[in-house]
Amino acid sequence: MAVIVWWLFRQTIYVQPWQAQVVELPAQEAVARPAARTALWVFLGVATSLFVLFVSAYAMRLGLADWSPLPRPRLLALNTALLVGASLAMQWTVHAARREQGDDVRLGLVASGLLTVSFLVGQLTVWKQLNDAGFFVASSAAAAFFYVLTAVHGLHVLGGLVAWLRALLRAWRASDAAAIRLGIELCATYWHYLLAVWLVLYVLLVFDAFGMAICSAAPL
Repeated sequence: MAVIVWWLFRQTIYVQPWQAQVVELPAQEAVARPAARTALWVFLGVATSLFVLFVSAYAMRLGLADWSPLPRPRLLALNTALLVGASLAMQWTVHAARREQGDDVRLGLVASGLLTVSFLVGQLTVWKQLNDAGFFVASSAAAAFFYVLTAVHGLHVLGGLVAWLRALLRAWRASDAAAIRLGIELCATYWHYLLAVWLVLYVLLVFDAFGMAICSAAPL
């Protein structure tokens, strides 16, 4: 994923505009797509492929006779609510940046960051609860997939927090909210993606209506 993003930026840096074809467009349509936005969508495509591979492996492993589901941690519902709140706060920050309201931008970034960190702390707490109950990575296939899926998602959340911290520092230093608008919009897109992926994983983790739940035993 890093190689793909690096290649995209390299191609953008070495573009020679005087050699490009000129196309006449109306003033409102002649807006170039930022390279960072394109790179983000490429990254999201690669990340989606990674999650699809894990879910496919899980679906194939589920059909074997030795599948043993885990208890359902109640804290997962709260963690989901925290990530929903973080995504909403990030979207509110985007609207504040478009209105050039610097104080609201900083407030929204802080709120989304705190909610996201709380989500990660909640996920680690769920891990501890399962570990204390005797469900380790090597205990069963269900336990292994639970830890792997939540860990991969958590690593993507940590990566997002790096971009969030950069946006927060720029928002604190910049007097013009419009100057950091692109970075905030990219963060919001990534946060919405993290939420969408987590909702899919949450369905796989706790909803047994499809016969695919990892945690379909009694609540923990």
